[in-house]
Amino acid sequence: MSAVTLTDIVKRFGDFTAVHRMSLEIPEGGFVTLLGPSGCGKTTTLRMVAGLLDPSEGEIAIKGKRVNEVPIHKRNLGIVFQNYALFPHKTVAENVAFGLKYRDVPKSDIARRVQDALELVQLPDVGERYPKALSGGQQQRIALARAVVIEPDVLLLDEPLSALDANLREDMRVELKRIQDRIGVTTIFVTHDQSEALAMSDEIVVMSNGRVEQVGPPEEVYNTPSSEFVARFLGASNILEASAEGRANGTVTLDVPHFGRIGVPAERAPQIAGAGPAKLVLRAEKLTLAKPGTAPEDAVTVDGTVETVDYQGQAVRYFLRIGDAQFQAINMIDGHPFHEGDAVSVILRPRDCSALPGGTA
Repeated sequence: MSAVTLTDIVKRFGDFTAVHRMSLEIPEGGFVTLLGPSGCGKTTTLRMVAGLLDPSEGEIAIKGKRVNEVPIHKRNLGIVFQNYALFPHKTVAENVAFGLKYRDVPKSDIARRVQDALELVQLPDVGERYPKALSGGQQQRIALARAVVIEPDVLLLDEPLSALDANLREDMRVELKRIQDRIGVTTIFVTHDQSEALAMSDEIVVMSNGRVEQVGPPEEVYNTPSSEFVARFLGASNILEASAEGRANGTVTLDVPHFGRIGVPAERAPQIAGAGPAKLVLRAEKLTLAKPGTAPEDAVTVDGTVETVDYQGQAVRYFLRIGDAQFQAINMIDGHPFHEGDAVSVILRPRDCSALPGGTA
């Protein structure tokens, strides 16, 4: 059974429509991420599930029960916001216990459940401290403990990692996924960070301008984007105008400027049925650079020039000039990186490409 079902959800604010007829099923125990740029409707959607906003149209069901008219405190949801919303005048234990006191949990059980929740987030000894004495990462864990201690039907996470510094954010996303896996709670996670979505999700819902662009597992959404928006938003992509020659023997053949004829695996071009305008999607990390004349003979190779070098530590992002077009390539550093002005061979493998119909946006 689906834990959460959205059916033709619309949310309007005056003349502005923030969410356009969104339908979505979130499976029991799944970790589903609403991903998109600011203003795409992801937080509005989460707030409608929470009961903080009422949908203008459509139906929201939790565990098969319509909840449109059910107030937030009766939906049995755990919620973690970006600012954690901890009570500064209450101890950590009192913060975690807050939701239990309104659920008729016996006092004899509250202390045990609070301690279990603190141990779950690996902070078993901070119950008597106050939030101001904790680091940002510790406060985030306490907010999570408070959300899960009530044993919610659904856990809602609204950009909970965005206030943390980069290294701590990476550590916490691993920890958050570990906790979700351990307790098995259905989770809806909102973020604009692609790396968080790819690393943590069972399923990603990519949104743009209040509409769902694509829904699927991270590998599918990343490797086979269904629109140019998804291809550009999720990772760094080179998108080339091309002509599809047709589909045969599990391959869609494209004629691509600068690269010639490329056979894209048919499963990576599901929307192309025959000949016509198309677009080739080349992920930046799938373009490999080599010294001129050193590329394998069977590789698809073109000559290019390095225009800009963006050194990133373990990897380098290169901006390349190939003919009259600019490309991006991201390569791990093996020896010394190339430099501005270097001539290079740019290598691609057709199996790493995907394709969209021409005109897809």
